[in-house]
Amino acid sequence: MGIGVAAWGLVAGVAMAKSGMGVPLAIFMALTVYAGSAQIAALPLIAADAPIWVVWATTLCVSLRFMAFSFHFRPYFIHLPRGQRVALSFLQGDTNFALFIRRFAAPVPGCRHEEYFLGNALATFGVWQVSIITGIVLGHGIPASWGIGFAGTMALLALTCTQLRSPSAWVPALVAACAAVAAYALPLKLNIVVAIAAAVAVGALSDYAKALRKGAGR
Repeated sequence: MGIGVAAWGLVAGVAMAKSGMGVPLAIFMALTVYAGSAQIAALPLIAADAPIWVVWATTLCVSLRFMAFSFHFRPYFIHLPRGQRVALSFLQGDTNFALFIRRFAAPVPGCRHEEYFLGNALATFGVWQVSIITGIVLGHGIPASWGIGFAGTMALLALTCTQLRSPSAWVPALVAACAAVAAYALPLKLNIVVAIAAAVAVGALSDYAKALRKGAGR
């Protein structure tokens, strides 16, 4: 996973460098935000002088998946103090979630799940920070012909595909992809918001229909 994380971090760093953001501010954002997709979504809006509410709404929608991750992690970490849970939540990411759920499909009694999570998360955080800061510092010297952006996209696509294990997962993903393409002409990258809203709606309807079928079966 480190190779994919490094590719995506380098892409995010280069994008920040080419956006006109100064190096100190870009590094500060990389250390405090720690969300490549939110940074990539926010940068063109900031460069286009979009209203601040559009920037906040876009980054919020892009980052909603972390709330879903947190709900899933809750049974594993509910015994920990609140402060420790908050610290762990800052370190969560897509790769961490994918690897953790593959290792622990359900809480294991007596197991210190936080140790596995922390080891994975710290390794990912380290790779991410090194790669994104490298991209920020060397961004203007990396030519577009290297295709680093494509490598980062493929890394994220691979992570996404590992989570599409049932119709309730891949149907919303397909709807999101179609909605993003159909609404591509919208200004300020609002097609991302449309895609997320469509996927959430389809997922909610799917869960509701599944609950109704279970109720009818009883």
